Amino acid sequence: MSPSADGGAGILTIRGAALALGGRTLWSGLDLVLRGGEFLAVLGANGTGKTSLLRAILGQQRLDAGGIELDGRAVRRGDRRIGYVPQQKLIQPGTPMRGRDLIGLGVNGHRFGPPITTRGERGRIDELVAAVGAERYADEPVGNLSGGEQQRLRVGQALAGDPRLLLCDEPLISLDLQHQRGVSGLLDARRRDHGTPVVFVTHDVNPVLGMVDRILYLAAGGYRIGTPDEVLRSEVLTGLYGTPVEVIRSGGRIIVAGLPQHTDHHPEHDG
Repeated sequence: MSPSADGGAGILTIRGAALALGGRTLWSGLDLVLRGGEFLAVLGANGTGKTSLLRAILGQQRLDAGGIELDGRAVRRGDRRIGYVPQQKLIQPGTPMRGRDLIGLGVNGHRFGPPITTRGERGRIDELVAAVGAERYADEPVGNLSGGEQQRLRVGQALAGDPRLLLCDEPLISLDLQHQRGVSGLLDARRRDHGTPVVFVTHDVNPVLGMVDRILYLAAGGYRIGTPDEVLRSEVLTGLYGTPVEVIRSGGRIIVAGLPQHTDHHPEHDG
């Protein structure tokens, strides 16, 4: 685990959290303390409540039980202490926005009134452009950029408020290996240099496995929390799913075989 900038104090605290949707319990009794500089990967099939957990942390989804606090205060909608990196969705060519304008939404997009950028805000945008290595294409139309370049800009947008916590919802989807490494490297650098903990939802942990301190694995209304070696084990996932599951380590990658057919592929599975 990276050194904590908070002396080991919890930045994100979840106590006794439960959430049900459509009469089905996604998870219950969830307890978690996330400390400065920690990288938490959230794994699970579609429908297990990974994105719903992020929405609850963002104050957008009401829990059925329990509570969530950031720095000892209940989370609330629109909390600028939290940075959010969404899934990669290509912006169409012809969109009247430059790369730096996308980052700028994180600087002043929350403000009411005309989108007038002050000198100080322009300086902050320049800093963020440099921080995510986007100087070369910051003034290009954002719709002309690759998915990986657009995603770097979204990371810059998420960092605009100097967040205490970073939430990432499948940020590497559809990116090639080079851009996966680039985007995940930006997140890793942020948590190492600033002690900002990262909650990273993914269907495949392999691209970030070397960065992960702990895994929260959601399945069948239950969960497991621990290091990758503690959670990604055949007996642990077999108990969680209630059916035989095999975890294979090969060439530095983790392959999970025998998951129920309705599950999504994660970390990387073989039917």
